[in-house]
Amino acid sequence: MSEDDDRSLPLDLGGGGAVAESASKTRNCTGCYGDLAASGSAENTLHNVLENVLHFLTSRHDRNAASLVCKSWYRVEALTRSELFIGNCYAVSPRRVTSRFKRVRSVTIKGRPRFSDFNLMPPNWGAHFTPWVAAMAKSYPWLERIYLKRMSVTDDDLALLAESFPGFKELVLFCCEGFGTSGIAVVASRCRQLRVLDLIESDIADDEVDWISCFPEKETYLESLVFDCVECPINFEALEMLVSRSPLLKKLGVNRYVSIAQLYHLIVRAPQLTHLGTGSFCNPEAMIHGEPEPDYAAAFAACKSLVCLSGFKDILPDYLPFIYPACANLTTLNLSYANISAEQLKPVISHCHKLQTFWALDSICDEGLQAVASTCKDLQELRVFPVDPREDGEGPISEVGFQAISEGCRKLQYILYFCQRMTNAAVIAMSKNCQDLVVFRLCIMGRHQPDHKTGEPMDEGFGAIVINCKKLTRLAISGLLTDRAFSYIGKYGKLVRTLSVAFAGDSDLGLKFVLEGCLRLQKLEIRDSPFGNGGLQSGLHHYYNMRFLWMSACKLSRQGCQEVARAMPHLVVEVMRNENDEEVDNHIQVEDMENHVQVLYMYRSLEGPRDDAPKFVDIL
Repeated sequence: MSEDDDRSLPLDLGGGGAVAESASKTRNCTGCYGDLAASGSAENTLHNVLENVLHFLTSRHDRNAASLVCKSWYRVEALTRSELFIGNCYAVSPRRVTSRFKRVRSVTIKGRPRFSDFNLMPPNWGAHFTPWVAAMAKSYPWLERIYLKRMSVTDDDLALLAESFPGFKELVLFCCEGFGTSGIAVVASRCRQLRVLDLIESDIADDEVDWISCFPEKETYLESLVFDCVECPINFEALEMLVSRSPLLKKLGVNRYVSIAQLYHLIVRAPQLTHLGTGSFCNPEAMIHGEPEPDYAAAFAACKSLVCLSGFKDILPDYLPFIYPACANLTTLNLSYANISAEQLKPVISHCHKLQTFWALDSICDEGLQAVASTCKDLQELRVFPVDPREDGEGPISEVGFQAISEGCRKLQYILYFCQRMTNAAVIAMSKNCQDLVVFRLCIMGRHQPDHKTGEPMDEGFGAIVINCKKLTRLAISGLLTDRAFSYIGKYGKLVRTLSVAFAGDSDLGLKFVLEGCLRLQKLEIRDSPFGNGGLQSGLHHYYNMRFLWMSACKLSRQGCQEVARAMPHLVVEVMRNENDEEVDNHIQVEDMENHVQVLYMYRSLEGPRDDAPKFVDIL
């Protein structure tokens, strides 16, 4: 499930208004259907017909609309909903969820805001899974799937999950923390029907438990097993046997402790794989002792169904030619851990004519991007990450590779591009050549960087993106930007739902342009920008329609945030101080420090303020 497609409402219950009022706005169906609805048998018939119809509604957005038609539709929609999406774990309580929805089999819950990934939120903020799993254990014994993102999960939570849901099949933990290999071992041993166990970018403690050996000794139902983020050795012999007795396995992602020689044994036993994460793409033992190596190319050639390759940690570029036989069928290639050069990339890319998704490090330089542009005509998603994330680093990619992609990959829908320098001309070219863009995230890492050729602000480039890319829903902006860029976004970014701002803007007027013009804005995250109380208060008319607002290192005062809290009682307004603020106190007057808001996180909630806020969080 893509974060980009998430709806703002915490329970995905309704349309654009305040969710706290959604239930009171429903109408009684008796008035809609007159005397017909007054008859008990007619009412039952209507109920049965409606229930059958609603089973065909799979979109969350369609179900939201249906639930608001009238009270009868509201009740029937709740009874027929099997999948729940909760975009903010604090926007609604587990009790409210379980009392309304009785037949849920799949739950998605999201916790911390995205900027926590960049160390902008102090640790131990919250987003605990414990109350959720406790409530679901009592209400949903038939639960089959849980997807958690940026949540705090304990080993006890995982043990309760494994004990409470006998038919449990899928567990995905994305960017989660707080648990270890012992918790994973309990899930592996007790969830006998497990099909999916995906541990993605999570922080997992090494409890020195052989969790791989805990899976059932008989043939398993496993379809996906991903553990590339587990930073500890695993029992490879147990893994090899597990793969051998998992005939349904389609996706496998191993960690850096699995060498390419060991990977060979895995893919020989599972030629049916469609997605493969390779782990460490080298064989140090063979290099040290000069041992003969297996025919890796033949093993990759035998994987006729392989469409996605990732991993390549600790890569030795000499091993890259072994994947050539698999490249012709690839639609996704993720090299975001492979520090390789353009010369090493080009022979690989020359075989990837079907590629639709490509991730890489900027070590491939503009020349590597030019090779991608000339070969991958069906490319729809490109992400380029920095090897050196420092603001003053020497970035090896620029507007040259960026413009080459826009000219060669006209089907592009998603781009994330980290660089040190850019030009308006290149961004304008992208807006004209790739008008199907839905997501545009240009991260110019140096602060307040202008067009490096003209010295002008980057206003016209970002303006062209929102003017020409009519399908745009997500936008990330950076570089030297004035209020003019924000006026473009407010005027033309009518479909933008997520906006990320870093080191940009002139005054509160820029934020006012966005909040008054982007009527579909759901998520707004801002860091290190000059917006203050005036800009914050210009969005009072819209905050109930948003999932959240994040502002850090801006010009907010406690008094300004307090005024917003008073004006909007259904909004939770959290202000935070970072742990290093005590050092800052030595240089800033205490009274100014107390009034200054370092971090503001504001979100809607049906429940009001949470009761587990740590000491560094003040809820106004």
